[in-house]
Amino acid sequence: MLDKKRAASDARVKRWIVMALTGWAVGVFAAGYFDVFRQMPLPSIAVLVVAGIAAPVATYYTSRSFRGFIASISYKHLTLFNIWRIPAGAAFLYYGSQGWLPEHFVINAGYGDLAVGFLVPVVLMLPESRAKYFGFHIFGMLDFILAVGTGLTFTLWQVPLMENIAGNPIVLIPLFGVPVTGALHIMTLTRLFHERNAANLPASNAIDGCASPRQNQAAQ
Repeated sequence: MLDKKRAASDARVKRWIVMALTGWAVGVFAAGYFDVFRQMPLPSIAVLVVAGIAAPVATYYTSRSFRGFIASISYKHLTLFNIWRIPAGAAFLYYGSQGWLPEHFVINAGYGDLAVGFLVPVVLMLPESRAKYFGFHIFGMLDFILAVGTGLTFTLWQVPLMENIAGNPIVLIPLFGVPVTGALHIMTLTRLFHERNAANLPASNAIDGCASPRQNQAAQ
């Protein structure tokens, strides 16, 4: 009975998350289509990016069911998700080649995303270990900080050409892809640190919502 209730609860959480992500993406695309973001002050884009990252991270730390959902996703899939950074990086380079975005931003965001994206299959082919996932997500997070930091700075300073980031389809990257990716990096690294610490503690001291090492191996 308890297993059935837990399965039903997990399915409900998953359904809500899928609906939220779908609504988020559709909402950004629709607002971009109607030029809503272009009509806003450019620094507002930076505020929306930060809010988009903070919301799922805050939910992770305050919701046991959400932590449980993240813990149920294998590290392979959390890493594979970053393959989307290849088309994102290509999009930045294309916009840069057309003179639609600042060159320095394109270099930091475009080439960094390509590097992380092409690293994904390399990491997945390596022997299974937490170390490789630590390394990948730390590298991905450092690139994320560099690219997003540059974008936020240029946006707040209202650097010429950055207004083009507010139009479709490129706006989906900063206002949907970036927040989801940044939040997943933070949550994945948090989970890895917690599981490493839990491996050296009695089971009763394990942190809520974080799978045990044995559960994590099974999930992978």
